[in-house]
Amino acid sequence: MASTPMFPLESVRLPGEDLPLRIFEPRYQALVRECLSGDRQFGVVLISAGREVGGADARLDVGVMARIVEAQDQGGGLYRIDCAMTDRIRVVEWLPDDPFPRATTEPWPDEPGRAVGGAEIADVEDQVMALFERVAEAQGATLPPKRDLLGEPEPGQDAGERLYALASRIPIGQADRYALLAAPSAEKRLDALRDAVETVAALVEFQLAED
Repeated sequence: MASTPMFPLESVRLPGEDLPLRIFEPRYQALVRECLSGDRQFGVVLISAGREVGGADARLDVGVMARIVEAQDQGGGLYRIDCAMTDRIRVVEWLPDDPFPRATTEPWPDEPGRAVGGAEIADVEDQVMALFERVAEAQGATLPPKRDLLGEPEPGQDAGERLYALASRIPIGQADRYALLAAPSAEKRLDALRDAVETVAALVEFQLAED
């Protein structure tokens, strides 16, 4: 288990997503300097209460590693960084915030479970497209092609990774995003994504009925 620099955020990040950040708070300036002098990686977790600026936040314990792919030193300690979200992690123990948040972490790959088939993922994709088409019809708009909206599986991408990629393209809430991130296996992530899509669909129908 490793001692990992940590960056608590007010939003859930998923493996495979990008994360642009503007760094201005002194403790995170120190975090970026340390990361840039080392392996350029830090952990990201969701703040469950409080704010990311100034500390005094409550943090959840499932997160993702971020790798800095580009950094711009803007002077005066200010940075703009672009990060790629990589592997899921669990926090084993939070360490003192000195000079910035740290935690003992461990990787958390998907646990064994029933294999998720391509037909099941395609079924979720169809549900999402039906939802997008419902909104487009109500707005008199024309949808882009499915591949532009949902992307396509990448070579070597497994079912769990594809479900993360789908979730990143759907306007679901932070609680649903965290449920997806914290699902222990691809099978459970599929269940969480189905629930999230059903929640969004119900909200859309409610909003359209009021218009």
